[in-house]
Amino acid sequence: MKKLFSFAALLLIAVSATSSAQAQNKLHLYNWNNYIAAETVQRFEASCKCQLVQSYYGDNEEMLAKLAAGAKGYDLLVPTGNALQSLIKQKALQPLDKKQLPNLKNLNPRYMDTDFDKGNQYSVPYAYTVTLLGYNEQKLKEAGVTVDSWAAIFDPAILAKIKGKVTVLDSANELMAAAMKYLGYSVNDTDEKHWQEAKNVILKAKPYWAAFNGTSYIKGLTVGDIWLAHGYSNDIFQADLDAQKAGRKFRIRHALPKEGATLSLDSLVIPKDAPRADLAHQFINFILDGKNGAELSNLIGTGSPNSASLAFIKPEVSKNTAIFPDQAAAAKLEMLKDLNSKQRRALNRLWTEIRAK
Repeated sequence: MKKLFSFAALLLIAVSATSSAQAQNKLHLYNWNNYIAAETVQRFEASCKCQLVQSYYGDNEEMLAKLAAGAKGYDLLVPTGNALQSLIKQKALQPLDKKQLPNLKNLNPRYMDTDFDKGNQYSVPYAYTVTLLGYNEQKLKEAGVTVDSWAAIFDPAILAKIKGKVTVLDSANELMAAAMKYLGYSVNDTDEKHWQEAKNVILKAKPYWAAFNGTSYIKGLTVGDIWLAHGYSNDIFQADLDAQKAGRKFRIRHALPKEGATLSLDSLVIPKDAPRADLAHQFINFILDGKNGAELSNLIGTGSPNSASLAFIKPEVSKNTAIFPDQAAAAKLEMLKDLNSKQRRALNRLWTEIRAK
């Protein structure tokens, strides 16, 4: 027997079908928090007639652990270099279809063809940060401290002038890298004798530090409780913005140590099992447009690997040589490589000793 449907019922079915289709037209982005401007999201959604759904992680290890535990449904990830290297080794990514990415031409060659992904088979550079020093210009001038070297956080003679007003990142990789650079070694040097030297440098400086801090140092700098912080270039930018908004009488400045530093390049990649690889390619090409790519730099002070973005980035960001280093400074920047299991265990032991003493 045929069922008869009222007009209202038919309308409801049609609306439900449309809603279902719209619900399926979603791009799932697993991203760092506050790592895309709201206006960029809105324009992309309008251009693709889809919805961008974001989930967030706090560090690469968290993202890798969640994927290893079987998390699925993501169309795009934003790993840093060493995490990208790990994902490629695990065969967790699908190759890019570069025919769908004509805006690849906008990228600066300096950030392409890295050791993590030769030929950029799987990844497209999105943004970068430099791990450096941020400081209260007024307070350090009064203390007679010049910030142009890692000595500012490692030399006890300097630290004695600002004891209790210094924080360093709560990260074995980043703090050891800074100590290695201070000693004249590569951040990717895995000689355990050199690691011991770096550990000793850290332990001599540790009594002068206020804390290991990877989260609230922005606020510490902003309110003036902290005068010198080992941190990320975009966080230092944010601290200065916040200090200005609060009407503070001091400025927070960036310092790129003369010995060099680490650069963290975040890239867009598509998981092997991405439900909407088509939308993922659309998003990547969209974000490679100069104007769209500039919005993240303007929002949080990240460096942009997109040459076409420079014309749209605010001068206070684009002319900051700690965020956009010149060729000589850029030559001293290194990206952290992935460690093997033996090296990771050795580093963890050193880090436990550092934190315990």
